[in-house]
Amino acid sequence: MPADETPSDIPEGISPDARVTWPPPALIDSWLGDAEVDFEFRPGEDVAVHDDPEARAAARRFRDVLGCFGSGITVITTMSGDEPVGMTCQSFSSVSLDPPLITFIPAKSSRAWPLIQRSGKFCVNVLAADQEHVSATMATRGIDKFAEVSWQPAEVTGSPVIDGTLAHLDCTIHAAYEAGDHYIVVGRVQHLATQAEGADVTEPLLFFKGRYRTTDG
Repeated sequence: MPADETPSDIPEGISPDARVTWPPPALIDSWLGDAEVDFEFRPGEDVAVHDDPEARAAARRFRDVLGCFGSGITVITTMSGDEPVGMTCQSFSSVSLDPPLITFIPAKSSRAWPLIQRSGKFCVNVLAADQEHVSATMATRGIDKFAEVSWQPAEVTGSPVIDGTLAHLDCTIHAAYEAGDHYIVVGRVQHLATQAEGADVTEPLLFFKGRYRTTDG
């Protein structure tokens, strides 16, 4: 894209780094295919590798070793037009305090990411210990993911804040980088909050060695 060319569909406030990687509308539409709600990201889910036995063994070893690093579970949400979008995401982390930046890493095969990228905004929902069903729902293809998941619009971007989560971070896209079979997405935090005082569940939903866990016993 020429440096002096600014597509009208790129949201305002996006950093120059993100603008460089922003795809044209035709490419976004080709990613989406013929399914409007068909996203999938399961914690620890295999990424396709070559059929070569050595490649498969190396990939399995890589996943097994990385599975020893326990992490929290989040759901990344946005609005695509009037429709809520969500994807389960294990790969979330803080990046910077000043400015306040966070990151998540969607697979290139993710159907949610093109919609999130096109919107230019998203919300990170940190799941509580009793929200395994939310994680499973948001990682399932071909269903109305929000049919039985209640939510409220985030304060700044309007992205869905799922009820009962431990915390949420309302963000705009700061930058996006290609990294192997994934993208590294950096978000700038516009607003953040923890759950209301007196909530029934205060422990996190975790993922370790292919299983959901929590810190409570």
